[in-house]
Amino acid sequence: MKILDRYILKSFLTPFLATFLIILFVFIMQALWLQFDKIAGKGIDLIIIFKFLGYITLMVVPTALPVAILLSSIMALGTLSENYEMAAIKASGISLKRFVRPLVGLMLVLSLFNFLFLNYIFPYASLKSKNLIYNMKKKEPGLALVAGTFNTEIPGYSIKFDEKYGEDENLLKNVLIYEIENNRINNKVITARKGTILNEEGSRYLTLILEDGYYFEEIRKKRSSVDERKKMPANRAHFNEYTVNIDVSKIGNFDPDELKYKTGRQMLSLNQLSFYVDSLTPPYHNYVENKAKRFYTTLRAPKLHNDTIKEHNLDINILDNFDVDNKIIVLENASQLSQSNLDNINNFKDLSQGKQKVINSYNTEYHKRLAYSLACIVLFFIGAPLGAIIRKGGFGLPMIIAIVIFVIYFFISTLGEKMANSNTISPIIGGWLATIVLLPLGLFLMRRATNDKGIFNIDVFLNPINNFFSKIFKLKKK
Repeated sequence: MKILDRYILKSFLTPFLATFLIILFVFIMQALWLQFDKIAGKGIDLIIIFKFLGYITLMVVPTALPVAILLSSIMALGTLSENYEMAAIKASGISLKRFVRPLVGLMLVLSLFNFLFLNYIFPYASLKSKNLIYNMKKKEPGLALVAGTFNTEIPGYSIKFDEKYGEDENLLKNVLIYEIENNRINNKVITARKGTILNEEGSRYLTLILEDGYYFEEIRKKRSSVDERKKMPANRAHFNEYTVNIDVSKIGNFDPDELKYKTGRQMLSLNQLSFYVDSLTPPYHNYVENKAKRFYTTLRAPKLHNDTIKEHNLDINILDNFDVDNKIIVLENASQLSQSNLDNINNFKDLSQGKQKVINSYNTEYHKRLAYSLACIVLFFIGAPLGAIIRKGGFGLPMIIAIVIFVIYFFISTLGEKMANSNTISPIIGGWLATIVLLPLGLFLMRRATNDKGIFNIDVFLNPINNFFSKIFKLKKK
């Protein structure tokens, strides 16, 4: 390796390592802050907390790497240009393309590293972190209760409510509780308009204070037939306030490595994502095709030939064959049938869109991983010429430019993902949208920097204006 190549790599790697560690720390703190309420004040062991931080670190590495490359490339080339080292290199006959050749090779290596990381380590970290968050919720069951679904994690109870609100999110709306005897029989049902969760730290009980509700309980014998159960008495009462104490002492001893979620799209490798897309697509197409045939068969109007009409002495205008009362009946039946068919079509539309959204989410994630692997190269081709053009090193201006560019990249990437999931654009375009938009910008900047030109040639805009006003003044003098 030539001395110049070693010097270029050293000039890049020094700021790269520093910026990578700083950006990684910032991303870890951001992710930790979002999950802080799930681990704070629960008495969770430090070992589990450090394990959780380790998973978060592995998850943010693929995002921190392109940002560090963008910032360090601006800083490295900006410092060389600011110190006139770039000018000396160009004066010796070495072009910018030859100058950045070792850095391009390094970008290929980092892109390969990011690809392998996204394919193997990122899914594992996503799998472990999400399940660890779920398991840590069990340490304080009140926080584990989810609105809109039956919560069965607490042994002996199935709890559902419409909404969780309040400053501490401990207030419930429209509560429904099934108390399950021996985890088999629902013989006690409690409903309430409002509820409050009380769970003191260190207490073995989770307390639910219910307001304005009803209590229903069947009084059953241990061994009874179906007919006997129908005749058994039951208690039913209205209450203004009712307290339910649930023993949660056994729940606190959770297994941090227990796996409940395994098929989230971020938890799958590229091969698994491709397998899910290939497995879900044919059944979806068969579902749509069968539904379309069924709708066509149901909605197709019977054909009345002229011979049939003449044979039965029917009027070709169908309603004219009935009297007033029967016309009303026919029209009402037609209206009901039409409304029923419209409801079926709307339900089919919602179901088909939901199924398509699931397929698109896996497909978009697949292409997004590939695009994110190449983000190292794309952002380098933006950062390196920018550094050569602005001729400014350090953390000041390069940091601002890098943040703005990455925010644009992240925004376009997120927009493409959402549009693809909603079936507005193809999942392939959605996954690659940020690359498609920013790669031409990188090639444009590289060309401008190679030709020693600024980002914009302001004369291109000013010359037509100057010529326009010059012609006007000449006409006035005449």
